[in-house]
Amino acid sequence: MRHLHSFLLLLALLGLMLQVSGCTVYNVAVEERSVSSYVDDEAITFQIEKDFLADDTVKYLDYDASSYEGHVYIVGEYESRAQVDRAVAIAKKVKGVRTVTTYLLPKNPNDHCGTTDNLEIYGRLKKDLVADGDVWSTNIEIKTVQCNVILLGIVGSMNEREKIIDYANKTKGVRSVKSYLKIKR
Repeated sequence: MRHLHSFLLLLALLGLMLQVSGCTVYNVAVEERSVSSYVDDEAITFQIEKDFLADDTVKYLDYDASSYEGHVYIVGEYESRAQVDRAVAIAKKVKGVRTVTTYLLPKNPNDHCGTTDNLEIYGRLKKDLVADGDVWSTNIEIKTVQCNVILLGIVGSMNEREKIIDYANKTKGVRSVKSYLKIKR
């Protein structure tokens, strides 16, 4: 019986590994970045978020980091300028980081836009992008902060970029759209 439990656990872990690696293979296959650039960016993002988690000044759940060809974007909300400065300092010290751009808003306890609103906006926009056959929605990261949409990623053309921004602007509940979408060189 003990061997059966071990075998079943091994099968479950193997299935999880295949599922995770399959997702990564798909992401790389449709990515506008080279495989090495994609891997480097994932490592940069992981290290920054790991360092955010270990830091007492930065509140990990308030910040999200993303990297595209070594250009890091930090998106979120802050309580103090010290948090912002610390988050940027952490990102800048990670190997491979070329620049750091922030989209950070002060926390506003009186703001009526909450987590549910941000998730609804994300869902509506993602649905529209996935439904459009001319847009590679997997290449686009959508962040929402206080009902503002922040678009990150690398797209194939100016037309695709403009189409994505248009979808974001037309999404119900969106206050503003900030695009950091880059066009593949």
